[in-house]
Amino acid sequence: MTVDPSPLSSGSALAESAFLRAARGLPVPHTPVWFMRQAGRSLPEYRRVREGVGMLESCMRPDLVVEITLQPVRRYGVDAAILFSDIVLPLKAVGVDLDIRPGVGPVVARPVRTLADVAAIPDLEPGHVPFVAEAVATLVAELGAIPLIGFAGAPFTVASYLVEGGPSKEHALTKAMMYGAPDVWDALLRKIAGISAAYLAVQVEAGASAVQLFDSWAGATAPDDYRRHVMPYSAQVLAAVAGLGVPRIHFGVGTGELLGLMGDAGADVVGVDWRVPLADGIRRVGPRAVQGNLDPSLVFAPVEVMLARATEVVEAGRSARGHIFNLGHGVLPSTDPDRLARLTEHVHAL
Repeated sequence: MTVDPSPLSSGSALAESAFLRAARGLPVPHTPVWFMRQAGRSLPEYRRVREGVGMLESCMRPDLVVEITLQPVRRYGVDAAILFSDIVLPLKAVGVDLDIRPGVGPVVARPVRTLADVAAIPDLEPGHVPFVAEAVATLVAELGAIPLIGFAGAPFTVASYLVEGGPSKEHALTKAMMYGAPDVWDALLRKIAGISAAYLAVQVEAGASAVQLFDSWAGATAPDDYRRHVMPYSAQVLAAVAGLGVPRIHFGVGTGELLGLMGDAGADVVGVDWRVPLADGIRRVGPRAVQGNLDPSLVFAPVEVMLARATEVVEAGRSARGHIFNLGHGVLPSTDPDRLARLTEHVHAL
């Protein structure tokens, strides 16, 4: 009998990764590190492979997804990879007429206004995204003992794109539907929750070791509105993947007043953005692991300032059930990649 010595043969090395142990609240050999948007415009190798290729097209090509996902792992030595994709990709895959315009973001041709508009959106089936399953399976084999994080957009944030027709700072049309057309709102968010849950399941079943639910715009809601109009649908997504056996991370921007509720929605790990001191975030999320939360702009400060602030974040994280070091939001496009490499090395050394 021949025994495959690779970590994938038993999964033991993967299960012992610092990232997965921290997410589960277990002791770690070092504070694990990964960065939101670690694969992207800050990397010259990313810009090279994306040259002349649209964003959505690049997300649908397994060869590009694999290469771009691996780039920051090679460069930084981070403790986890995150699948290169976009939160609107599942909508595109089921047939919603949208595109990602450079310098603008996702733009929807026919915004959702009525129950009929919601009914016209198909549910997501694995056959809609075979390229995602292919890319994940290839990545898992390439990464070995390094976990791959799958992700999806949370219902509120995805709904905002569908209702507004594109990015919005005020989310006025979104809130107008939320307050004024509760039947349409409920139908839309249930639809998106089903799509996001199915999309996460495809990634986990192909080999992803953790998932992150991005609710980028949830911070636009007050706690009572979040509890009533947003949280039940995020909870629907997180509950749907609870049985898949992987840690669930829940992250939003400007969500300091919502952190406890975001944890209560079903998260194992709650992402804390840079606006909230990590110690305060830890108290708010209760007996859960946390992720975060260095201000992304600190990579432009003098190196000694950046590293000192990173040390403060790591020290604060020691009081949490588990701590995954990350920025408080995504890597800024003009970030010097060498700074992130230095940051990763520093946190690991601590």
